[in-house]
Amino acid sequence: MDLLLAGKVFIVSGGAKGIGKGIVTVLAQEKAIPVILGRSESDNLGALQEIEQQGGQAYQVVAELSNPEECQQAISAVLRQFGKIDGLVNNAGVNDGVGLEKGDYESFVASLHKNLVHYYLLAHHALPALKESKGAILNITSKVAETGQGNTSAYAAANGGRNALTREWAVELLKYGIRVNAIAVAESWTPQYESWIQTLPDPEEKLREITSRIPLGQRMTTPEEIAQTAAFLLSEKSSHTTGQIIHVDGGYVHLDRAL
Repeated sequence: MDLLLAGKVFIVSGGAKGIGKGIVTVLAQEKAIPVILGRSESDNLGALQEIEQQGGQAYQVVAELSNPEECQQAISAVLRQFGKIDGLVNNAGVNDGVGLEKGDYESFVASLHKNLVHYYLLAHHALPALKESKGAILNITSKVAETGQGNTSAYAAANGGRNALTREWAVELLKYGIRVNAIAVAESWTPQYESWIQTLPDPEEKLREITSRIPLGQRMTTPEEIAQTAAFLLSEKSSHTTGQIIHVDGGYVHLDRAL
């Protein structure tokens, strides 16, 4: 299916690694121009080089998204380069383990800036351009908002906020023809996930335990599978889909545990 994305400019925060990189790769395969926003220039350029080696086109902007000023500067940089924005993928974040019992105010607020505030700021600053293009917004969220995980209050709160903003923006932006959706991720094999599981006493046994609970195929969701859904939701092929939180998770969240 041709998603008709050729030449369209899509910002992908955290697009140099993991799920964000998967989305950038698929968008480039669809002949779109993904723009990677990330704090590490070397990571950004590494992802950019891979896209170009595969025959795609991409761009990158270095930005520390927990800094509000750099969010605005990043959007301005994209507009200077391309003069338009056709879509925004809010993806950057980290499950930083700021819990209730052992957390504190400063860490909690800092985590919200890492995981939620920049979702709002990037959408706010990109909105004038999205109104012109009648573009789309896609928020990447986590099952943690619905299932809980333990010892990660800030990340859970941020993802609850991401889900709520998805439906709030879908309502607010109806009049502009801007669609807003979310993909909720459960167990997906990314560098961040691998780093986390290696901190556990028996990583291999824990991984077997987790994958055995994923109903469809007893395997992790790949970043590419999330990315394919992302590309569809950003395209006009999903032209009457808005305000939806779609779980690309092999049935992990909603199917019966007895499976």
